[in-house]
Parts: sequence; C-alpha cells; structure tokens
Amino acid sequence: MDYNGVQVTGGANVTTDKSRKPIPPYISYRSFRNFIDGLQLGIPARIDRSYWGDRYSGSTGTQLMAALRFLGLIDNTGSPLTRMRQLVSAKGAQKSEALRQIGLSAFSALLEKSLDPQIATYSQLEEAFYSTYQVSGDVARKCIKFFISLESDAGVVLSPYIMKKSKPTRAAGGRKQNTAKTSARTNRNVPVPPAPDQIPTRANWHEMVLTKFPTFDPAWPDDVKIKWFEAFDSLLEKGLTSGVEK
Repeated sequence: MDYNGVQVTGGANVTTDKSRKPIPPYISYRSFRNFIDGLQLGIPARIDRSYWGDRYSGSTGTQLMAALRFLGLIDNTGSPLTRMRQLVSAKGAQKSEALRQIGLSAFSALLEKSLDPQIATYSQLEEAFYSTYQVSGDVARKCIKFFISLESDAGVVLSPYIMKKSKPTRAAGGRKQNTAKTSARTNRNVPVPPAPDQIPTRANWHEMVLTKFPTFDPAWPDDVKIKWFEAFDSLLEKGLTSGVEK
C-alpha cells in the first residue's frame, strides 16, 4: 500500500527503513492513565519490570515502556524525567495543559505535516500516521486511538469527522432491538393465561357426580320419585353430598 510515496505493508508492522521514527504508543490509553495516576503514591527512581511486573503482562509492560519513552516521560534507562513529575503532580486544568504540551512535543513530526486535526477527516489522519511512522494494520489503528484519546484528554478540539469515526458503533443496541422484535413475533401466538378470577376452581369427585344427578321434579310419577330419593339417600350415606341439604 502506498501513502504519499511511502510503501506500507499489509501487515501490522513497518518498513525496514532504519531512519523511520519510533512507533507512537499503541497501548490502551486507559492503562496509560491508570499507570500515571498510580504514580501519585510515589515515583520510583527507575521505571522497570520490577516495578510494574506485578500489574502488567510482559507485552503490556513493554508497550507501556515504549509509550513512556515516546512521550518523553522517561529516558532510555527508564529514569523518570521532569515532564513525568510535572504530569503526575498536576491537577485539573494543569494536567490538561501538561498533556497538551506532551502531545505537541511527542507528535511534532505528525503535526508538522499539512494536517489540521480540527478539520481533517479520519482517512487523512490515517495517511499522516502511515507516512510519518510507517505503521499499518492493527498497530496503526491502536496508535491513532491513543493519539485521539490523549488529545481529547488534553482538551484539544479534534475534527468531528475524526471523532465520529473513532467512536465504536453501537451494534449491540441494534441487535437488542432486533431481538425484541423477534421476541414480539415469536410470542404473538402464545396463549395468554386467564386472570386469576377466571380460572375455575377444581371440583372434587362427589361434586362432579352431583352435577350429573337429575333435578327433582314433582311432576314425576310416584315410582320415579321413590327411585330418586333412594339414589339420593345412597349418596348421603357415602358422604358424597357433604354440605348439601336434603
């Protein structure tokens, strides 16, 4: 891939040009800020693996050290520089200003290009990173994300085209909405249970028998009346007419 005359490979790495500039930070910006905030408890004489090894994995720790060197916060031996001490001790607006100065200095090669971050598109920012640092793929994406987070944290106004592109899409929200619609369609034919007062009370066995027993009719012949009373008395004897008056 060719950006402004600079050949960039399709992978996440860089060209073999030994004159290329150091790769910008591609560690999570949150991890970086958490590390800086943790230094408020005390800044060690040297930032090395024995200091951060119990909190970060080897790869994350390596990315952190590279980020601190790129931003001018430590020297090549890991010793904290004045800029780190100023950043750690700063509060509120002072911290924002400290971050702004760090960004201006560290990304000077990028910002010296004919690129105005306040009106540039995300693609223009990508091209500037490619041509300046010869990074591509996932590393380039992470570098740009760190740069945007740093500038935003410093209160620097970036182009809305950059900010819009850098925000994650809310695919999950769309899936939830589709799921809700699917559930509505799925449940459309599910029978709704009746209200409690509509549910019939389960009758016991003798009550069910009584519902089948014929109602006494005075107009019946005498022999039919006698049979009816005999049958009714039989039910009484078996206790099937509990609570029913004779």
